[in-house]
Amino acid sequence: MAAWFVYVVRCRDGTLYTGISRDVDARLAKHNQGRGARYTRGRGPVALVHQERKRSHGAALRREAVIKALPRHEKLRLAGATG
Repeated sequence: MAAWFVYVVRCRDGTLYTGISRDVDARLAKHNQGRGARYTRGRGPVALVHQERKRSHGAALRREAVIKALPRHEKLRLAGATG
């Protein structure tokens, strides 16, 4: 069974986007080509600031939901950034 990844990217406008993928590099390329998630279209380029490996799709979805519910300052802490 292939691993899933939860990732957080910082958009050009400073906002953060959280998603899941089996291939984070390919997904980032899609975001940067304007073919990724609707949220990141027009906000690129995006830069990867955090990723976590998960054993299953369900585990990745659950962790994504937890991260999305965090306040911005906690997401920045998770990403190792300040401010």
